Amino acid sequence: QVQLVESGGGLVQTGGSLRLSCAASGRISSIDHMAWYRQRPGLQRELVASITRHDDTYYSEAVKGRFTISRDIAKNTVYLQMISLKFEDTAVYYCYAWNGGRGDYGRGTQVTVSS
Repeated sequence: QVQLVESGGGLVQTGGSLRLSCAASGRISSIDHMAWYRQRPGLQRELVASITRHDDTYYSEAVKGRFTISRDIAKNTVYLQMISLKFEDTAVYYCYAWNGGRGDYGRGTQVTVSS
């Protein structure tokens, strides 16, 4: 099992920036890829961005060009740099890790973008 702890959420104005962090612990050597999901009010959880152990990345169309996912192997941490934030980016953001056998989510961090 992998434990994930997110941080970096908060309140920001439209057009602002935030960087989310996700610290992983536990069976991190078995992680195949990590990702950020978000759940906006009244909507289902959706994939925002992912990064593999080979540093291949994926972004949803909604965030492409504005969000950047990266990882620091030495710190066992994955980041999500968010710029040009929009009101519709308001959501709880969850870190996710897949180890080939199971997926684990963190508890989430709230991002609120004021219009």
